[in-house]
Amino acid sequence: MIPQKRLLTTEDIEIWKNSSVCENLLEYIRELATSVEGFQNEEVQEPIEESVENTMLLLEQIHKVVDNFPVIEDAETSRFGKVEFRSFYDELKSSSQSMISQHFTTLSESQVEELAVYLTESWGDRERIDYGSGHELNFVCFLYGLRECGVISRSQNRNVVLKTFLKYLSLMRLLETKYWLEPAGSHGVWGLDDYHFLPFLFGAFQLSTHKNLRPKSIHNPDMVEMFAHKYLYFGCISFINEVKTTATLRWHSPMLDDISGVKSWSKVAEGMVKMYKAEVLSKLPIMQHFFFGTFLSCPEGISPPGSHTHSDNHNCKHHSLQNTWGDCCGIRVPSAIAATGSQRNGTKRLPFD
Repeated sequence: MIPQKRLLTTEDIEIWKNSSVCENLLEYIRELATSVEGFQNEEVQEPIEESVENTMLLLEQIHKVVDNFPVIEDAETSRFGKVEFRSFYDELKSSSQSMISQHFTTLSESQVEELAVYLTESWGDRERIDYGSGHELNFVCFLYGLRECGVISRSQNRNVVLKTFLKYLSLMRLLETKYWLEPAGSHGVWGLDDYHFLPFLFGAFQLSTHKNLRPKSIHNPDMVEMFAHKYLYFGCISFINEVKTTATLRWHSPMLDDISGVKSWSKVAEGMVKMYKAEVLSKLPIMQHFFFGTFLSCPEGISPPGSHTHSDNHNCKHHSLQNTWGDCCGIRVPSAIAATGSQRNGTKRLPFD
C-alpha cells in the first residue's frame, strides 16, 4: 500500500503513542543507539554487509542529484530557503523508486513503492523549503523498512549508524548550507538544534562509556575541535558553533546548555530516548505528517484514510502548540545558516525579511 498520513487529532496521538507500532519504532532507534555504545565514528563493524554498502551507494547517488542543482547566486535573494531545493526535491522524487530498485534488487515492486515515500520525505519539505526532526524520522523509517523487508540484518546496526546515518547527516548538512533550509519549527531554542535530534541521541550513547569526557566538555572549544570528527554529539556542537557565532550555547541553545549540566553521558543517553518519544513521536505538529504503510501499520482506532485535510503547505495554525518545540510551521524564521551566509555575501537584511 502507498503510505498515508493518518494522525489528525490528539485522540489519534494517544492511540499512536501507546501502540506496539510506536514502541517497535522507538525500540529500533534504541537498538541502533546501543549498538554504538563506546564506539567512535570510524569504528565500523567488520565485515560490512553488501546491503549496507548498497545504502551508501544510494546516498552517493542522491549526492550527485544535489550537484545537478547549484544555487544561482543573487544578491537580492531572500534569507529564506533557496528555491533550487525544489528542483532537487522533484528530481529525487521522480527517480527514488528506480534508485531503490537499482540497489536493492530483492525488493518487490510494492516494497520499492512504499520505501520511496519515506526516502523522498527524508530531505525536507518542498513547499516550505525547511527541514526538521520529522524529516529525519522519515529516514529512520526508510532504514527500518529495509530491515523489515529483510534487506539489512540486525547484526549491522552499528554500521547503519556509523556509515549510513553519518552519510545521511553529512548530506543533510550539505543541503542545509547549500539551500539555506529553514528550521521546521524548533528554531534551536526549544529543541536541541535547528534541525536534528538523532545525532545527539546516538552521540550520547557513543559517549556513555567514556571514562574522561563529561557532558560539560561541550563548552570547551579545544575539546569540541578535538572530538568533532570522532563523536556525533561533538560534531553537532561544532556545527552549531560554526553557524551561530554571535553568542554562546546558553543563549541560542539553552536546552543543550541545560543538558551539559548532567553528570554522566549514560544519563544523557537515557534521557534522550525519553525525550525523543515525548517531543517527537508524541507531538501532533510533527506526527501529523507521519506516513503509515505496511511495515509501519496504522493502529486501530485512528482517523480513517483519506480524512487528512491539510494542504501541501502544511498550514497548522489551528494547533495550540504554535511556536513551541516541535511546531511544524510556526512563524517563518530564516535559518542561522542563511543569516551567516547573508553576512558573508555582504547582504544586509532585516532579521525577519
